Amino acid sequence: MRLTIGYLYPSIMSQYGDRGNIICLLQRCRWREIDAQVKALEMGDKVDPSEIDLFFMGGGADSHQRLIAQDLVEVKGEAIRKAVEEGAAALLICGGYQLFGHFYRTFRGDDLPGLGILDVHTIHWAAEEGSIIKDITTAGKGRMVGNLIVEWQGKTLIGFENHGGRTYLGPKVSPLGKVLLGRGNNGRDGWEGAVYKNVIGTYLHGPVLPKNPHLADYLIAAALSRRYGQVELTPLDDRLEWEAHVHALQRARQAKGEAIAKTSPTGPKAWAHSLADRFAASLKALRPS
Repeated sequence: MRLTIGYLYPSIMSQYGDRGNIICLLQRCRWREIDAQVKALEMGDKVDPSEIDLFFMGGGADSHQRLIAQDLVEVKGEAIRKAVEEGAAALLICGGYQLFGHFYRTFRGDDLPGLGILDVHTIHWAAEEGSIIKDITTAGKGRMVGNLIVEWQGKTLIGFENHGGRTYLGPKVSPLGKVLLGRGNNGRDGWEGAVYKNVIGTYLHGPVLPKNPHLADYLIAAALSRRYGQVELTPLDDRLEWEAHVHALQRARQAKGEAIAKTSPTGPKAWAHSLADRFAASLKALRPS
């Protein structure tokens, strides 16, 4: 079997180690003797919708998104949309997630057009609240930053978020999962990410896939299904990956508990027990036997 990954704007949209997701996908394919290749899709490059099985696009600042928004819509948009409708998979992180929606309204209040593949729109907190960003202090005021834990398909996803945009879902997408810790899409409705067909948009940085092998394999299987029908992937020895996952969960919970202890006279005990109960079933399933 073969799999082609279309890496959108690798020289521009790759903040917070998101390039590591590509490394993870390639290695997990190689371990299974799947012929996986990466095709870089930079500014001006056209997309062959019959060639790409899995699109990836990482995060970027507003300035990066301004650079590529027009190219994404006018040069690549129609072909990407065709590939998605034909079953191609996609993982879109932060800025990539936002630009696969209808639009992203920047902190200045202007709209960057998106592909509209995901029925979502994003508004920077400053534009939403009518605030003016004058310096780094005000820039960080409404950002959603920190550990992000999401309940997904009965298990957990772990990463971190760092975004000023607030994303709102329309009726044609489903949320990726329920926020257990962090802010997620907008810090209000309790949801993180968006899913349409085999496309996943999320604010999970990290990179997300090395610590979440179940998500990586979900994407690989979805991408292969376009050419080969339903595929059952050969199981891998993921003990190290799950140890990293569980360790990250525990560190995130500990950090949150310590933060509560500094601001609450009752300390983190009740909160920690509550979150521990919610994680218990997932952690049991994740730990290697």
